[in-house]
Order: sequence, then structure tokens, then C-alpha cells
Amino acid sequence: MASDYGRIARDGLWDNNGVLCMLLGMCPTMAMTTSATNGFGMGLATAAVMAASNLLVALFRERITQEVRIPVYILIVAAMVTLVDLTMNAWLHELYKVLGLFIPLIVSNCLPLARLEAFAAKEPVLPSLLDGIFMGLGFTLALTAIGAVREILGAGTLFADASLLLGPAFRFLELRILPADSAVLMMILPPGGFLTAGLMVVAKRILDVRAGKGIQMAGAHSVA
Repeated sequence: MASDYGRIARDGLWDNNGVLCMLLGMCPTMAMTTSATNGFGMGLATAAVMAASNLLVALFRERITQEVRIPVYILIVAAMVTLVDLTMNAWLHELYKVLGLFIPLIVSNCLPLARLEAFAAKEPVLPSLLDGIFMGLGFTLALTAIGAVREILGAGTLFADASLLLGPAFRFLELRILPADSAVLMMILPPGGFLTAGLMVVAKRILDVRAGKGIQMAGAHSVA
């Protein structure tokens, strides 16, 4: 059982990462990764929705018929998005203003609906909850990494305005990496988003191929 949970965690964070493997949720990925802070906030909002939605679908999966499952899934995701939207408006208002329309648009994000259909509708409650959490964290990791690269190259900073958007406790994350006059403006514009995301997808696949070759070589040596 522990190995199953480990597989769920690895799938969500790396092997089946929603952005870097399945290429889902690309709209917020392109729009909200102009900085690491924005990507981190967008990712956490999506992760909260995914965890709660997976939990509810797993709880009621025996009562959700095949004919109405998609409308029910959308209704559940919409309800969770509304809760997250209201919570962020109340407690993280500055971040809420930055993310704006993209919080309600989580309803139309393919990743939460894909996990409900592929996993939560078929699995027990705890694995479904963990799948939602780790898929959401994998999404957060990808958005934060893309945002970090774009922000460093495009503005020379890292986690700019973290104390304002996330709270004073996150001030330690704010860094100046490159001089302001060395920034490449294109990286925080739409072309920079596509370029960075594409290079990260390629980099992940290269790492996966190398890791696979390493495992094969280790297996061959052990047999020998």
C-alpha cells in the first residue's frame, strides 16, 4: 500500500506531471507565470480545488451515474473554485487581484476534470485525495519553475512581491538575481512563456531518458 502511495506521489510530481507531461492547463501556465510568485499562487489555488474535488467525487462515486458524471464533475469543481475564490479574496486579497479571472477559469482547466475522470471516479477516497494533492503540487511546481525562469531572465528578480502577495512571512524569498539592465523583456511576454515551457518539457524528457538508461545499465550489471 505504501508503494502505491509513493507511485501516486511520483506520478503527480514528475512522471505524469500535468504541465510537463500531459500538457494540460496551458492557459494559466502561459498567462500566470510571468513571475515565480504568480505561478506559485496559481498553482496552490488549483491544487486546493483538485484535492477537494477528488475527495468529493471519490466519496460519492457510487451514486454518480455514467450519464450525468461530466455535469456533476463540473458542478463539484465549480463549487470548490467558488470556495477558493472567496477564501483568497478574504485572506490573500493582493494575490487574488493579480490572479483575477484565472481563479474562476480553473473550472475550465482540463487537469482537474481529467483527474476526476481518470482516477477519482474509480479509486477509494484516500488514494483519490492524495492524487488530487500531488497532481496539484506537481502543477504548482511546474508553474513556479516556469515563472522563476521567466522572471529571472525577464526582470532579474526571483519571487518579486512575495511579501505583498503571499504575506510578510514570504519576504525571505524575494531576491535580486541579475542587474535590472540585463533583463530580457521578451521572457515575461507571451513568446517567453511558450519558449520556457517548451524547453522545460524537452529537459524533462531528456532527464527521463537518461534515468531510464541508467536503470537499464544498473540492471545489466547486476545480472552480469
